[in-house]
Amino acid sequence: MCCFMPASPSDVRADRADNVLALARLASRRGAVRDMLGWLTRRAGGPAVLVGDTGRVLAGPGGEHDPAVARPAADAAADAAVELHRRGAPSAVLGGGEGPPVHLIALDTDPSTYLAVIGPDDPHCGMLLADAARTLALCWRLEQAERARRRIESAEEHSREAVLHLLMVGSVPAAQRIAGALRPALPAVVQMYVIECPHPRRREIARRIDREAGGAAWIVPCPVRPNHVLALVPPETTAPAAGTDPAAEAGDAPHPSLPESLDLLIVRLVPECRVGVSAAVALRDTPTAYEQAVHALAVARNAPGRRAGFGGDVDVTVLAGPEGYLWASELLAPCLRYAPARRADPGPQELLGTLGSWLSFGGAASRHLKIHRNTLAARMRHLDELLGVEVSRSLAAQSAAWLALRLHTAPQAAAARAQAPPGPTATLETVLGTPAAGTWARAQLRPLEQARPAAGLETVRTWLRADARLPAAAAALGISLPGARKRLTRAEDVLGRSLLTAPSAKYELWLAMRALGSL
Repeated sequence: MCCFMPASPSDVRADRADNVLALARLASRRGAVRDMLGWLTRRAGGPAVLVGDTGRVLAGPGGEHDPAVARPAADAAADAAVELHRRGAPSAVLGGGEGPPVHLIALDTDPSTYLAVIGPDDPHCGMLLADAARTLALCWRLEQAERARRRIESAEEHSREAVLHLLMVGSVPAAQRIAGALRPALPAVVQMYVIECPHPRRREIARRIDREAGGAAWIVPCPVRPNHVLALVPPETTAPAAGTDPAAEAGDAPHPSLPESLDLLIVRLVPECRVGVSAAVALRDTPTAYEQAVHALAVARNAPGRRAGFGGDVDVTVLAGPEGYLWASELLAPCLRYAPARRADPGPQELLGTLGSWLSFGGAASRHLKIHRNTLAARMRHLDELLGVEVSRSLAAQSAAWLALRLHTAPQAAAARAQAPPGPTATLETVLGTPAAGTWARAQLRPLEQARPAAGLETVRTWLRADARLPAAAAALGISLPGARKRLTRAEDVLGRSLLTAPSAKYELWLAMRALGSL
């Protein structure tokens, strides 16, 4: 496009004023740098780009690595920028001869950045670039600052996620060291909040929770569930007094002078949220707190207040004395003794970590472990071979492995194994055949026995017999798939536990029914 400059000084001034006004309007838009370079390209009649002092094209009319800028033009701009930087000059017209002329002007940025227009038709391109440089430099600095902010935010998010992962695998001292550098420090006793919210608003809601908790909460977007936010909160944490909140002043607060619990504040301020809250546990028991909060969330989804606290018991160590801990070690022994053939292959602890993650999250364990789904599948096949059972397919094998992992990692496991009397190898039936196991099993199943038939024991038993596969359970019950799902959702409300969402209570229920001989 050829642009003709007006002849009279008044017309030149008017034209420059129009240019400055157009640039100011573009500067107020999202993606201002791209739009301004596009406007300059059309106005000057040649591609307009930003180039670094090393010759890298940083932005074009279509954004970074703009395919609309032809390779020869990009190379000409890169060579000219390097040469201008070598000279230390603020502006110049370089090239010409066999190649197109390149008009350049240095922007007020650090590191040095140059605005270049390649082969323009406008003979007064220098004036146009000078007018554009000031506004463009400001917009470029703002975009670079925003990119830096996003990188820092992402790095902090990943660091916090790493702390949560260390807590979940039992590396409490390492988690505390990292958390101490990031702040806030991890408290000795915590409650876990699992907040279900719309995925697009997850970061916004996380920031709001952090603000309302006064910076005392350790908040992490869940690495496994894209619509979950996790928060480790000191048990005594409450929201600010309701009267200090703008919504409270409008009459929404339950009481104008009393502080309210953080979960109540979350569901009041963000109606789309559902909140499950664990009991207060020691920091080393963060995995238990997470399971409790997920179970509470299953109840909160159908609760009028959209929140629920955990009211059950997931402590399975009551199932085993010394023989039980010994049984757990023997079941996991092939993994514990495994020596990888290659240094890069997973070792015993990594395999057990994979097994625990898969039992909790199924296929979503690949996101939890940050590995490819094919790598996860290969590790599960390897675990099937090592353990001699199809953990990846059989609910019975999964339940045994789940219990073995719980007993093997219990704080008292090592001492109990040392005290185990010599004798025949313990079996799962031995572990589940004790009076303590019977008491535990009856307590687990009592809510289902007292419920209505549609949400009762037989529905869950049929589901467990079908290896917790909903289509097979629906067929066995002679009902539709939505009908089976509805019954199990009712069972979740009765039990106060999650069944259809991982982590699930299916392993405990299978063990309870097996202990009572009803499965």
